[in-house]
Amino acid sequence: MDEQKSTVRAVERALDIMLCFTDATELSLSEIAKRISLHKSTVHRLLASLESKGFVLRDSQTDKYRLGFRVWELSANLTHSDDPATILLSEMERLREVLGETISLYVRDGLERIRIQAVQSNQAIRRVAPIGARMPLAVGASSKVLVAFDERTVLESVLADPNWPENVNRQGYQEQLAEILQLGYAMSVEERELGAAAISAPIFNRNGKLVAAVAVSGPSNRMTTEVMKEFAEPIMEAAKRMGKMLK
Repeated sequence: MDEQKSTVRAVERALDIMLCFTDATELSLSEIAKRISLHKSTVHRLLASLESKGFVLRDSQTDKYRLGFRVWELSANLTHSDDPATILLSEMERLREVLGETISLYVRDGLERIRIQAVQSNQAIRRVAPIGARMPLAVGASSKVLVAFDERTVLESVLADPNWPENVNRQGYQEQLAEILQLGYAMSVEERELGAAAISAPIFNRNGKLVAAVAVSGPSNRMTTEVMKEFAEPIMEAAKRMGKMLK
């Protein structure tokens, strides 16, 4: 039993190492060890195993690690037939051309939202949205959409989250969700990031199930509250079109 637990723990640690590369292209042994709070000798052994299987590569000149080609081999076999990130890309590009700002697609994963697709604005000063970024559900337009339009149990879990930010009032948060349900969209100004604003709408599939949230984001000095209200109708119409494309 102890050997089985040890094996499972080793797998968990190896996966933790892989997840370090969700927001970094290259990392040193020390950086990885710090991120996952493990001794460097342990991390080195795990990296050696991952390297032998082709999941990470080590640059002999910089002594830094990056993802290996085996990861791309696996991703090539992903099923795209029901993948919102693939199916909705054309509609996201269409919305970007209409509104001129960055378009993002989010889904809820537990008590976080994750950006699964993004179409960057063509403007010189724009909101850069990296794919794979994870954010809490307590702040941000898309977070509130993903909670407001989902089942009540999701809201209960979010409110009970021990990592709930101290500067966010739970009662005020619930009142905002009630208003979002009436409006059909959510707006946020510098809630999560200084100088950034966003408006988001829910995407329901053909069965009426909440699948994702589409968001338009940009600099807050350009995306004022008045401008975002003008964006509301186009983004909600786009969300409806997107929903009809999903099973």
